[in-house]
Amino acid sequence: MNQEPGTRIHENAIKAWTINALLFGLLWFSPAAFYMGIAVGKNLSMAQTWYNGIDWVLFTSFFLIALIFYLLTGILLPKLRWQRWKYDVSEKEIDMLRGIIIKKRTLVPINRVQHVDTRQGPVYRKFGLSSVTISTAATTHEIPALDDDTADELRNTISTLVRKVKGDV
Repeated sequence: MNQEPGTRIHENAIKAWTINALLFGLLWFSPAAFYMGIAVGKNLSMAQTWYNGIDWVLFTSFFLIALIFYLLTGILLPKLRWQRWKYDVSEKEIDMLRGIIIKKRTLVPINRVQHVDTRQGPVYRKFGLSSVTISTAATTHEIPALDDDTADELRNTISTLVRKVKGDV
């Protein structure tokens, strides 16, 4: 196997991925907090022994599990993800390495590239980041979180390499 790629994505990716993870995490964290609040509120207002209103224990457990998972995905995983994401572009191929638990390495031959795009969402725009998407006939690959200038330069470099390989230059 070839040597691992060495180019890292921009360090602001950690901040952008943290914000994205915390925003999307609210979708599954909020229902657990809501049901726990209802269960605890219902049991506090009723004068009964603790084992008659056992649902608050169940919903509090779901809430704590959801809170731990929410904080792990929002704080720990973006840094780990950034540490593992590397890429390189050569005249023959685009080499991408990523994955936290399972390492995934993708080699995209330059002569298979059909088109290259840059993409930027609202969170990426806040941090001056863009993604480069590389489309082949079978699928689309993405190099995430590059600063805007690097993304434009990489898109133009890949486009030039593709034209050179296919003889369009």
